[in-house]
Amino acid sequence: MMKRKNIFKSITLMLSLAVMTTSCNDFLDVNDNPNDPSVSAPRLTLPVAQQSFASLNAISSVNLGQYMVYNWTTPSNWSANQNLIRYNVTTDFSSTLFETPYSSIFKNLQYIEDYEDPTGAVDYSAYDVISATIKGFQYQYLVDLYGDVPYSEANLRSLNTTPKYDDAETVYKANIENLTNAAILALDLPENAENPESQDIIFGGDMDKWAAFANTIKLRMLIRLSNTGQDTYINEQIALINANGAGYITEDVVANPGYSDDDGKQSPFYGSFVQAATGEQENRKDYTVATDYTIDYLANTNDPRMERLYEEAANGGYHGAEQSTILPGTGYTSNDLSKVGPGLLKSSEQDQPIMMLSEALFLQAEAAVRGYLPGGDAAAEVFFKSAIEASFTFLGVEDAVAEAQTYYAQPLTNIDWASSPDKIRAIITQKWIALNGTSSLESWIELTRTGFPSGLPIPAESGGVRPVRLLYPTSERTNNSNNVPAQVAADAFTQNPFWK
Repeated sequence: MMKRKNIFKSITLMLSLAVMTTSCNDFLDVNDNPNDPSVSAPRLTLPVAQQSFASLNAISSVNLGQYMVYNWTTPSNWSANQNLIRYNVTTDFSSTLFETPYSSIFKNLQYIEDYEDPTGAVDYSAYDVISATIKGFQYQYLVDLYGDVPYSEANLRSLNTTPKYDDAETVYKANIENLTNAAILALDLPENAENPESQDIIFGGDMDKWAAFANTIKLRMLIRLSNTGQDTYINEQIALINANGAGYITEDVVANPGYSDDDGKQSPFYGSFVQAATGEQENRKDYTVATDYTIDYLANTNDPRMERLYEEAANGGYHGAEQSTILPGTGYTSNDLSKVGPGLLKSSEQDQPIMMLSEALFLQAEAAVRGYLPGGDAAAEVFFKSAIEASFTFLGVEDAVAEAQTYYAQPLTNIDWASSPDKIRAIITQKWIALNGTSSLESWIELTRTGFPSGLPIPAESGGVRPVRLLYPTSERTNNSNNVPAQVAADAFTQNPFWK
């Protein structure tokens, strides 16, 4: 039987630190100070790490992704988000996407991995599975967005506050291996392994679901490598997924520790747009509106998801504006334009999406087209249509499956499978729609990888080019200057990820 910590092979370092980390018994209790705990254990620390993970992927990731794939813009009566609209990528641009994983998520997860029961009676392998899976998810995005990142010397606290940067592909493959081992361990835990149960705010301690999630993240990473000439490696790794028997996720992966309408306890995405208790919109909701391109695309393809992704404008109809830094006082105002819709803003108690079922099905569709999964185009078509149905269902379209079937029966390119000569283009285009407002950071990375959806406008203020990566933040250049790779501003537009 696999022992605890054996899932962390490759270059992941095992530590034995006696330092306490962030924890709290009720991590959403705003009257507690989670940064000054008297005692902690994996079951107390886990929900803190997961909530930080959920919040990062609810707000910073979505906001960046939505602008990069032209889903949102800002009305003329607001001057917010100008750097996003200009693609003004600097060392202070979306820096939380680099800083939060290391300062919060990984720190707490590493504490979980290092913790040993003083009595030796309890095994914490289930927590190790969860930690490896979340780390795999987040390290993938760090590499996709930044390239080389601290890994082998990261998360050592005072033992090394200036970790070296590891090669992007090395980090990718190390986490692929960790995900492989996490799925295996999840399905064969030691008899004395503690189950986190309700302290796991994502799956409630269901280790079969954690195994499937690990497999799905791994598949996403393998698909990223599809243009790198590593088909042998990809096929070997997919064979290992098949061997563990857990398959892929069969439902949306979401977090919910008990979100409520109390101040500070709302579902993160919802709470960033709507005030607690009063139900009044936050400023963000007033200055976040649809783009003309996306509204036109959805309307012209008879897509009922438009009325779930966006709400009717205060002055009537569904309208969007171009992404442009129009001077305040000119052009369309927030009353003229469609804001974030009811399919995304459901309630203060809503689950926080982490990974959508639709994405998992689109990944399997692409894997089948590329020959990594059996069945070829026939199997891919089933995955493709099921993914669209899952998107309709998540957004709450009335009579979702029937409406989805009507939608994809239209003989239109990138909607009807048979009418789409480029299957990858159809898959990624539909993924762009399905991940609008939930996992749109994924859509930006897929646009960088594939060039799809083709035809997305680029704001004139950006000089006609779209970024392909982010720059290392100022905090890293200040605190780890001897190790952070040298960069110039143009690198954000020219230095593609290693898998491109």
